[in-house]
Amino acid sequence: MLISRRNTLALGAALAAPAVLRPNIARADAKVLKISHQFPGGTLEQGDFRDRLVRRFAAEVEARTKGELRFEIYPGSSLMKTVAQFSAVRRGALDMSLYPLAYAGGEIPEVNIGLMPSLVTSYAQGMAWKTSAIGREIEALLDKRGVKIITWVWQAGGCASRAGAVVTPDDVKGLKIRGGSREMDLMLKAAGGIISSVPSDEIYAAMQTGSLDAAITSSTSLISFRLNEIAKNVTSGRGGSFWFMLEPLIMSKAIYDALTPDQQKAVSEIGLSLEAFGLAQAKADDDALAAIYAKAGVKVQDFNPDALAKWRVVAEKAAWTDYAGRNAACAALLKLAESVPA
Repeated sequence: MLISRRNTLALGAALAAPAVLRPNIARADAKVLKISHQFPGGTLEQGDFRDRLVRRFAAEVEARTKGELRFEIYPGSSLMKTVAQFSAVRRGALDMSLYPLAYAGGEIPEVNIGLMPSLVTSYAQGMAWKTSAIGREIEALLDKRGVKIITWVWQAGGCASRAGAVVTPDDVKGLKIRGGSREMDLMLKAAGGIISSVPSDEIYAAMQTGSLDAAITSSTSLISFRLNEIAKNVTSGRGGSFWFMLEPLIMSKAIYDALTPDQQKAVSEIGLSLEAFGLAQAKADDDALAAIYAKAGVKVQDFNPDALAKWRVVAEKAAWTDYAGRNAACAALLKLAESVPA
């Protein structure tokens, strides 16, 4: 029996199961692509904006291709573990993912540039990477390794803590804290933190059990993973942050290359069109974070220019130097990134 898009989305929201998006009239020659991500599932209109971006992409590509391309969406890492998704995309074992690029640093150390502390300090600066030399180099680097960026997404981040507020480097001394990338962790360690490396979808459990005191992640994840239920303090990135992550919608190059020219055009154009949606929603979540946590009785702080200047000093010495020393490609990427104005 054919499942309607409305019923399927409702079922996906209720069960967090893979959401199968199909046109009203299925095509016998349709190609079904799987999209996996680690974030909570929802609907086209409600829930984590990263899941909604994926669903919008799927619905619009299906409509543009008249059902030639269909999509199965697996939120909450329900298809495969979070970190494994990048390798699967590279091999063509997974078609697409909305993926925190720095999670792939174990395979490709250069991509850790996408979560380098204090390097990107505004959305405008991050989005400017795409049309700058740094963006072209990142896309070429991924292309050679079998991955194509479809939609550029940047997110600012903040810090939720079960202990004291984290605003300046001095505040992390003795805390078991999560940063999200090798370089972010190096900065936190240099500031006196005790590092715990977990994906963002495992932060709640780690903080609940006490194996983690504080976690830095995107505003959207701080909301979607309900850390307001267990945090005592939160520092918002709405006024600026040392934490900006490149978290694009990616596609296996082998899968993309196997599409027809018209299908490739649909995927690329719709992916591009959704960048404005991603940017607007990321900014909206920065503002929503403070209200949601305050309502839950959590003390809300903001990073200030003086604090961010102190973080940059630590970041440059501990993280930037380490990254540039890993290989010539890392050093070149860092130099290109520094040339993009804030």
